[in-house]
Amino acid sequence: MFREMRRKKQALSASACAAVLKRGTAGVLAVLGDGGYPYAVPLSYAYDESAQKLYFHCARTGHKLDAIARHSQVSFCVVDKDQVMPQQYTTYFRSVVVFGRARVLQDVGQKRAALELLAAGYAPDDEPGRRQDSAAPPNSTEYNVIDERERSQSGPALF
Repeated sequence: MFREMRRKKQALSASACAAVLKRGTAGVLAVLGDGGYPYAVPLSYAYDESAQKLYFHCARTGHKLDAIARHSQVSFCVVDKDQVMPQQYTTYFRSVVVFGRARVLQDVGQKRAALELLAAGYAPDDEPGRRQDSAAPPNSTEYNVIDERERSQSGPALF
């Protein structure tokens, strides 16, 4: 279903891939946009390693949601390291690209859990009870990353 990675020796292990996703705070979501054009948008996210899912918060309407409603297959890229090596005319990088299907969470409990995961990552000192005071449930989108992961790295390991 997915192409094999061309430079297999630069592939990251599954655990290194998960570590990149856990460390990251922003990535680029790519969807099939209007008129068949790709639409890639940077956004903040949270990764649930045990469920192997990415979550992101979004508005109730917009280009992303329209595209996901039409075609749920998406990709998401996180760049972990990007080190330019001018003397060598190259860049050492580490990134993770995941492929999967996105869906809008409908269940209020799932939305609340996604919001808690996002809040824990972006406001770790905030009291969990304070987030419960939100008047309306969040409109979170779940990004399922179970389908496939492609890991890539260029140059020496940067861990």
